[in-house]
Amino acid sequence: MNLDRFYPIFDHTDWLERMLPLGIKLVQLRIKDQPDEVVREQIAKGRDLCAEYGCVLVINDYWQAAIDLGVEWIHLGQEDLDDADLTAIRKAGLKLGVSTHDDDELERVLAMNPDYVALGPVYPTILKKMKWHQQGLPRVTEWKERVGDIPLVGIGGMSVERAPGVLEAGADIVSAVTDITLNDDPEGRVHEWIEATR
Repeated sequence: MNLDRFYPIFDHTDWLERMLPLGIKLVQLRIKDQPDEVVREQIAKGRDLCAEYGCVLVINDYWQAAIDLGVEWIHLGQEDLDDADLTAIRKAGLKLGVSTHDDDELERVLAMNPDYVALGPVYPTILKKMKWHQQGLPRVTEWKERVGDIPLVGIGGMSVERAPGVLEAGADIVSAVTDITLNDDPEGRVHEWIEATR
């Protein structure tokens, strides 16, 4: 499956309702600190919205809910991997994307045969506190050589202006969060992203 090169991440389906009509074809729903019933309600709503707009939906972390609700993709961070039942995930036919930040994590993830590998933060990010400093573009090139045919996602400090350089360095996909959600005109910014990546 060919994934779109633009991969926004949102924390609520309200964003999906606003942004999917603009032509997004790959999106992650990253829900944090919500009770289980809210999480499942959001995932179900996201699944239906993405089906309506022909968009691939990736669920962050909640792999069991993704299995139960018939979502095809999940994304796991390194901490999530410690608790996730990878056998159950694969048995259910879910496609798996995983975050990586250093050599040990990449080796660990490649042994799982992931469906994409994310590298971050490529640039400094304000989204969350991390022990890793920016990875930089040479690291993107190195990671792409190491992952081969597996799609590589560049994430962290991404902007429309930086996207072409990250793709040129070897990333197949560029992921953005705050460049859209904190923008004065999120819809306009999504249009710019689509133009820059297709």
